[in-house]
Amino acid sequence: MAASEDFITQVTDRIPLNTPLRARIALELRATIAERVERGQPIAAVLAQFGSPAALAESYLAAEPLVAATFWSRGGAKLVDLLLLVTIAATLAALAFLTLREYAFWALPVLIFLVAFGFPLYTVFSEFFTDQTVGKRLFGLRVVRESGARISLGQAFVRQLPQFLQVFWIDVMFALFTDRSQRAFELLSHTRVVQIAPAEGLTGAALDAGGHMTAMGR
Repeated sequence: MAASEDFITQVTDRIPLNTPLRARIALELRATIAERVERGQPIAAVLAQFGSPAALAESYLAAEPLVAATFWSRGGAKLVDLLLLVTIAATLAALAFLTLREYAFWALPVLIFLVAFGFPLYTVFSEFFTDQTVGKRLFGLRVVRESGARISLGQAFVRQLPQFLQVFWIDVMFALFTDRSQRAFELLSHTRVVQIAPAEGLTGAALDAGGHMTAMGR
């Protein structure tokens, strides 16, 4: 059943992390695949009935309501992340100052560099690998594609281009006027920040008798 497990992994990899939806999809697909194989259907035929993993994942996600994060919750999360990075950078700069006094004049430039470029890099990789930063986790937020799927590394990078280019404040002002509180480069990257539901689950989606996914409502 290696083929079925590989297929299930391809589906669940597109679902946001740390959500019951991933486990529920895996359990449902395993049960459905096992049932049809027991009926005598070849595994290749069973998997073909589901369509592509990407399309199947999108069908599950289409039934999950996405609640846009508020501007202020996003601001609070960003402040937490910034304070965390400043604290780490200041600690490293202080240690460098105390241990390498002859190079002490480099402490402030290094601190500024770490904050200016370390912050967007931290954000890019945190959002790509975990869907969240420390601040977003504390505020119950998650970064997703507009469909609700996990973002790619390219999308994570494009989202943070304003920080690399030092035009963040221009970009962030868009969040005050867009329906989903999206920044300009979030619109460009087709990503958004959503509020994590208190009880996430699979709703309004079911496998029909023919083995195809149908999603009812969004």
